[in-house]
Amino acid sequence: MDIQENIINKVAQSGLVTLDPASFYPVGDRVIYDIKDNLFHGLILREKDFRDFIKEHDWAQYEGRNVGITCTADAIVPAWAYMLLANRMAPYAREIVFGDKEVLETVLFEKEIAKADFEQYRGQRIVLKGCGDAEVPVSAYVELTKRLTAVVKSLMFGEPCSTVPIYKRKD
Repeated sequence: MDIQENIINKVAQSGLVTLDPASFYPVGDRVIYDIKDNLFHGLILREKDFRDFIKEHDWAQYEGRNVGITCTADAIVPAWAYMLLANRMAPYAREIVFGDKEVLETVLFEKEIAKADFEQYRGQRIVLKGCGDAEVPVSAYVELTKRLTAVVKSLMFGEPCSTVPIYKRKD
């Protein structure tokens, strides 16, 4: 039998450009500071005790880290308490946000995405990679979609061999 089959890689010939959202993964450790540990009996924040803590705490441990400040206790915490924490962490931390890990990741990804030049994708057919080693928040996909839709010919989600269409410019 003398049959030669030519295998054609249609994905390679498709002109699709794969963009991995994980390439925007922000550097630095993540730390969540929960102010609940500073509450008296887990209920109230006593100003004098809190100010003593602010003076004595080792703030250098936040050096180069991305910090989310939150309170997971069901307590009313005045805004100035979060402000004092941010003020003391600012000389050390890479980034400080008010919120939990999800909010921190959203802010970090948005800042990295904002630095990117999306003009390089003008008129291209883009696939936003859906799987990878780094955990990418949905908010990053939303931000990338918003920015890419303005310049690309088409946008898809997934892998080049199996995509979900998101946007196609009507010319």
